[in-house]
Amino acid sequence: MAPETSDTHQVTDEQLAQLKEIPTPTLIDGLWVHDWPQTYIHGARPLVPGQRMAGRAVTLRFVHHRPDILADKPKGVDSAEYVAFELCGPNEVLVASAVGPWESIGGDIKFLRLAQLNVGGLVTDGSVRDTDVLKEYGFPVYSYSTTSKQGPGVMQPWGVNEIITCGGIAVRPGDAVVGDEDGVVVVPASMVETVIQVAAEREKVELVVKAELEKNPQSPGRYYPFNDETWALYEEYKKRGEAE
Repeated sequence: MAPETSDTHQVTDEQLAQLKEIPTPTLIDGLWVHDWPQTYIHGARPLVPGQRMAGRAVTLRFVHHRPDILADKPKGVDSAEYVAFELCGPNEVLVASAVGPWESIGGDIKFLRLAQLNVGGLVTDGSVRDTDVLKEYGFPVYSYSTTSKQGPGVMQPWGVNEIITCGGIAVRPGDAVVGDEDGVVVVPASMVETVIQVAAEREKVELVVKAELEKNPQSPGRYYPFNDETWALYEEYKKRGEAE
């Protein structure tokens, strides 16, 4: 079986700092030009407006509740969610796959530990509870919604640092997980440096296109999506020293 994490591509703290400054739509574009599928985690919305996040993925997988699974599940500090928590720090994002969008993966007391660890963020395609307290904890939270429901009657935490599917997207431990007001995008560890380079250039080109459209109002279709006229315009702006 292939390893769950990649030993050949490790996302650095410097790369995470760069990714945090890049809008998630630009990251999607950067992957797309290299024929990667879109990696937007569906349903993961920011709990607090304006938050930004970037970190290496630590994954947590929930499974549907069954009495025999509950009986076999490690208890106390050995339970999967607490094992996953201890793998997190300022440059890690916990990514938890729930069994349904309205099911709670946790709340106040559990996530106090994430606050103590100064975790880089929490992402789930399920829901969270104790919203007021979570907002006070300060770390970025992206979830489908908030809920008053308890989770244990519906699902149990089971797998740690496995390849999971969260919000319809495959997430591999160690991938870069980036969030902003538009949602959460996963950048595969093997593609991080390439995407940063592509994104940096695309940001400059888009600024040029916007400047041209503001100066000479016309259909965006002339330059967007990018085409030969787009690149010619960009080169013209660069020659004039007007490109960022």
